[in-house]
Amino acid sequence: MGVKRKAAAAILVLLLCLGSLWIQGGLDYHWDSCLKGYNQGNKINRRPNNTPHPRLQDQLHHPSNSSEADETKGPPVLSLCPGQNFQVSVLVSHLLAARAYTSDVLLQPYLSSWDELIKFMESLGSMVSLISKEIETKTSIIRQLALQSERGPEAEFDPDMQSGHSVNTNLGGENVVGTLQGKGAYNSVRSMIWTELNRGIVDFQRQTDSGCRTILRLHRALLWLKLFLQKLAETPTAGRLRSPSDLCREAYQSTLAHHHTWFVRRAAELAFIALPERGFFFRLVCVQGQEELSVVLTRVVNAIGEIYDRTQKALEENGMLDLP
Repeated sequence: MGVKRKAAAAILVLLLCLGSLWIQGGLDYHWDSCLKGYNQGNKINRRPNNTPHPRLQDQLHHPSNSSEADETKGPPVLSLCPGQNFQVSVLVSHLLAARAYTSDVLLQPYLSSWDELIKFMESLGSMVSLISKEIETKTSIIRQLALQSERGPEAEFDPDMQSGHSVNTNLGGENVVGTLQGKGAYNSVRSMIWTELNRGIVDFQRQTDSGCRTILRLHRALLWLKLFLQKLAETPTAGRLRSPSDLCREAYQSTLAHHHTWFVRRAAELAFIALPERGFFFRLVCVQGQEELSVVLTRVVNAIGEIYDRTQKALEENGMLDLP
């Protein structure tokens, strides 16, 4: 009996550490803290559950351009799913609301998008929900930084100020100074980057809990989810559909695996074995089969892709893609 209890405890430690290390990008610096934890035993607010962003509620069913209109042809794809915690329509509304100007991302709807993606991951089972807990921790860090910033003295968003590091604030010709001043240091990805560089919060040599480093970890996880959903949306012209487990593992190997140690990669691939079968995803987004699922997920993937590309550009222009 004692041996069984020890084995169960060891498995629990492994799962908890997997969730903790998932976004961190490695095992070497964090294993001790995992063991220690086992041995010892916002003005950016979340929106109410299943409430689309009011600014863009109508865009779910009335897209503003032809490309978005094409995505909504066919059966109703973005209606609320009764009895579901995760709502694909709410996710899309937050992603659309996160777009600002031509190349920036508003942080409040961006984090609200992650709130919905966390629900998505939690619906996939206990193994994946451990990963979602770490992502939730990351979103909380940015929310807390925003709250602290709003309580303290506010610095004006001025891209001409010398801060010891070149800050690229080009928003595709928009008047960023006039537009972003007075809206908060953590109003958008680019205003956060400028603010943290100007205040010396970002460290390019060691790990910190800066908003820039934190959003980089979320950014990497977003690419994994985007690729997984993209693969799940594919309808092969011949042959049978591949299992979500295989697709998720493939997406991981192409993205987050590059930032993880051998141990974390092996543990992650074991976690993917427990993913539900494809029929579960049909029910999750209220569709009848693969063709309808493809329509829904293509809309989601396109919305995620635009937010990912904008964040990628902002981080790349300021040399932040490899923050420790």
